[in-house]
Amino acid sequence: MKLKGFTLVELLIVIAVIAILAAVIYVAVDPATRFAQARNADRWSSVNSVLNAYIKYMVDNDGAHPVTLSDDTYYMIGTAAGTCSAQSTGTNFIDLSGLTTKYIAEIPHDPELAGSEAYTNYYVQKDTNGRITIGSCDAELGEDIKVTR
Repeated sequence: MKLKGFTLVELLIVIAVIAILAAVIYVAVDPATRFAQARNADRWSSVNSVLNAYIKYMVDNDGAHPVTLSDDTYYMIGTAAGTCSAQSTGTNFIDLSGLTTKYIAEIPHDPELAGSEAYTNYYVQKDTNGRITIGSCDAELGEDIKVTR
């Protein structure tokens, strides 16, 4: 009578092949990178929404800005001072909540932080030519998320 079954070597080879395939699939899928890309996509959407609301306000008000901005100065968007890793904002901040009455449903905040209207983790800057830039302070994967018009 002959016993049938797998040898220990055969089982170890199968386990090793499965482990290698699992590692390759995990690296290919890389959930941490996918989540960071999703948060960056949300940041792109947010900066575009805020800039569109800002520009619509200016169009409706004969070019007047919703807040007073000094040229080439970065301001945190919110009601409290904060710092921005993307730009040196110091203690400069502006409250854009006036845009929520007609131009945007709410001022967005960074998707990774438990932000609020007080600290959104986005900034605004006006250059000497009057162009407005809205950007994200903490974009991931080395991206520079900002929109200028």
